[in-house]
Amino acid sequence: MKIVAANRLTDGETVWLGAGDRWVDTIDAAHVAKDPEDEARIAAAGNLALAANIVIDVSLVDVEIVEGRILPKRLRERIRAGGPSIHPEIGKQARDAALSAA
Repeated sequence: MKIVAANRLTDGETVWLGAGDRWVDTIDAAHVAKDPEDEARIAAAGNLALAANIVIDVSLVDVEIVEGRILPKRLRERIRAGGPSIHPEIGKQARDAALSAA
């Protein structure tokens, strides 16, 4: 299983290709390709967005589904999904904690 990850050009934020080939801010909203044909399709969609200067660093990411959540197999991608690793009060992890507390 694979997803497409990239960085949005306007703010550098890590984004994932979601349903309808829209870029989403959370990994859990990413479209998971489960066969080679779908992998090729989402890779092509990512490359079109790269060519249109919407995103950079487009890559296919190996993932697994663990307890209903998308979990990248590589540590680098897990860190990118969580946000900056320098402090838990900034980035995606801070936003997720604020939503959980609300």
